[in-house]
Amino acid sequence: MASQAHTPDLTRPRRRFTVEAYHSMVEAGVLGPDDRVELIGGEIVEKPALDPQYAACIQRLHHFLQGSLGEVAAVRVRLPITIPDYDEPEPDVAVVKPDPHEYDLNHPTPSDVLLLIEVALSSAAYDRDVKLPLYARAGVPEFWLVDLKGDSIERRSAPDPDAGVYRSVAHFQRSEVVSSTILPQLMVLGDTVWGRRDRG
Repeated sequence: MASQAHTPDLTRPRRRFTVEAYHSMVEAGVLGPDDRVELIGGEIVEKPALDPQYAACIQRLHHFLQGSLGEVAAVRVRLPITIPDYDEPEPDVAVVKPDPHEYDLNHPTPSDVLLLIEVALSSAAYDRDVKLPLYARAGVPEFWLVDLKGDSIERRSAPDPDAGVYRSVAHFQRSEVVSSTILPQLMVLGDTVWGRRDRG
């Protein structure tokens, strides 16, 4: 009797990984440093490739924030933020409280975060629909979405963790100055984020 091909049951729930299980996979070498992934809602999600425009914007933000904030905060680029129990995103830029040991033992958690920034070239909808509610539920006090195609920056603040939304929303064009609600010394001209204007 010929065996029948196995047909997956698509109605069965997918396995969700905890942060602890995710770390175990890294320690066991199942996931390595070359795997461009992050843990979102218990699922291992592939991160977008580093397009030159996208990468350059992140680098400019990093340089500007470090110069503006000095020792007031630490600036991390594409490094993990642990949100128990099923999330460990790697935001493009994270401004966190300074730590004398530079988070040697544990990644920052939402209580350490001052500002998270996601840069979107083709992922604006994902960042709004998935990342934004995640950060709001975690109580991250301020979130910026830099929309490279839309030539705009969204600033979200006053998180409502129960609703998973930010109650305060402001939109800035690239020619405007964006100020932080959490870090009063932080003011950045949008053009600084984009760098040189489009070449003809």
